[in-house]
Amino acid sequence: MPHTALIFDFGGVLMKTQSQAPRHAWDDRLGLPHGTVERVVHGSESWRLAQIGRVSVADYWADVAAQLTIDDAQLPQLEADYFSADQLDPALMALIQELRGAGHPIALLSNDSPALLGKLIGLGIAQLFDPLVISGDIGMMKPDPAAYRIALDRLAMPADQAVFIDDMPANIMGAQAIGMHAIQYHDGMDLRGALAPYLRR
Repeated sequence: MPHTALIFDFGGVLMKTQSQAPRHAWDDRLGLPHGTVERVVHGSESWRLAQIGRVSVADYWADVAAQLTIDDAQLPQLEADYFSADQLDPALMALIQELRGAGHPIALLSNDSPALLGKLIGLGIAQLFDPLVISGDIGMMKPDPAAYRIALDRLAMPADQAVFIDDMPANIMGAQAIGMHAIQYHDGMDLRGALAPYLRR
């Protein structure tokens, strides 16, 4: 019997924002209420469109600049600062390495722009996931059932032999709706323990 496949989300699970201070510093710099920069960067319509490949990453960031009334020369620093407090969870990355070594197929299914691939390569972790399914490349986002099915098709696994790990309730429900097992992740949880019943299958 094939090993259970594990499909991970990226942001909020493997990659976590440790502090809002760099983002709030930009709010202060621009004279905006705290949380404004984050809402523009990750809550705007242009971000939604970038996540389904409808606008380029460059055009998305140009829209961010326009909304925040900053010039293009400031964009690289804004982007660098915005993500500067993001860190991979070392315990989860070690768990993924262990599970891969035990023969479990490991995939990534993330709502993000196509730029995520370059970030994963830069972090040195892209090779841990096969397949890598990014919404900006496939033109649809979780919880669209088709997004999960693409990941399953690329794994060549049926839904009931896969476990999906994500921090968003809507994405968990989307996975369960097509017959996948799913675990809603929260920071500090014992993911190894939560996975144990499925890994014995």
